[in-house]
Amino acid sequence: MAEKKLNPALSKPLQPSPELSAIVGSAPLPRSEMTKKLWDYIKAHNLQDPKDKRQIIADAALKKVFGQDSASMFEMTKLVSKHMK
Repeated sequence: MAEKKLNPALSKPLQPSPELSAIVGSAPLPRSEMTKKLWDYIKAHNLQDPKDKRQIIADAALKKVFGQDSASMFEMTKLVSKHMK
């Protein structure tokens, strides 16, 4: 059985933009860790639509990252990727 190889691009630390660092902190983090911190923020601030938990209602900090009032959990990764270098 072949050994499974991890994709190094997914574990590479990325620098968050100033807008994103207001949510996840300013230290470089892997994409997976940034996504985890975003979800922690969303849940801590009760930003999921109560009728459809897949929909995220942006507060002032998330609006700066998303560039819109709301986003689906599937859109979120695309919108946030613009804020990682």
